[in-house]
This record gives sequence, structure tokens and C-alpha cells, in this order.
Amino acid sequence: MHIVGSVFRIAALAVFALLVACAQPVPPARAAYVGDWEADNVRLTITAGGEVHYFRQRGNSRTTIDMPIKAFEGDDFIVGFGPFTTRFKVSKPPHREGNLFKMTVDGVELVRGLVPGDSTA
Repeated sequence: MHIVGSVFRIAALAVFALLVACAQPVPPARAAYVGDWEADNVRLTITAGGEVHYFRQRGNSRTTIDMPIKAFEGDDFIVGFGPFTTRFKVSKPPHREGNLFKMTVDGVELVRGLVPGDSTA
């Protein structure tokens, strides 16, 4: 049993390393997407290095995604590796409203606070 657990941990680390290696940095034109976005029962983190960490809970159902960005298409972004992809539908791209940035993803309005260096999007 101990050997099986060790093999599983090594395999999981190898997959994680592969995912991180596949990530492409977010292009400068999409810099406003980078940050920690939140709404009730939703958390979305987009790193400058191109990684996406997503959590959403609907009732008893939970969705968790930790994958690199493969591409931006219009305002949407696609994450995944190989044939495993997920599209995040962005109906309102990041825009500033007062001291917050807002973005609507998959029908949910997400917000993030301003960080040093933020400007109007």
C-alpha cells in the first residue's frame, strides 16, 4: 500500500508540473483579467503566468478547475491541456466601476479590488 501511495503522489506531481509548464503568460492586452475574482459561491484566480484556479458551488455540486490558459477567443478564455478543455464565457470583460473591477463570466458577475498599478480598462 505504501508503494502505491508513493507512486500516486509522484504521478500527481508530474501531472501538475506538466500543467504549469504548459501555461502561457497572459498577454499584455489581457492584463485586466489577472487577479482574484469573487462572487457568492464563486472564486476565480487568473495568474499573470497563465494559470486559472476556479471554484464554484451550486447547491451540493462543486466545480473545481486548476488548468493553464490555452487561448483567448474574443473575450472568452479557454483553459486545459491536450483534448481536455473548458471555455469560460465572458459576456462582460473586465471593466472598472469605482474602486472595483467587474467581469461577468458564465453568467456570474465577479469583482476584484484595485491593486497598485491598476488603471481603467
